[in-house]
Amino acid sequence: MKKKLNIPNFKNEDEEREFWAKVDLSEYYDANDLEQVSFPNLKPTTKPVSIRIPEYLLNRVKEEANELNIPYQTLIKQYIQKGVFSAK
Repeated sequence: MKKKLNIPNFKNEDEEREFWAKVDLSEYYDANDLEQVSFPNLKPTTKPVSIRIPEYLLNRVKEEANELNIPYQTLIKQYIQKGVFSAK
């Protein structure tokens, strides 16, 4: 650690955002000071999308999701993820 970083009490998020935008953390920390962390309960940010698919295809996905006892939107997300990551 190079020098101590004094973090003030912030009145609101805008004030905090402005503080962190101006601070150069390399003046206070070395790479050796960093520790790896994980956030197992952090859910990824999602964004709703709208797509048009044939009704028969949606019905088939719903049937399969029902057989697997999972929501059909979850199954669609799994299919998309599998397709995206296996395409590489």
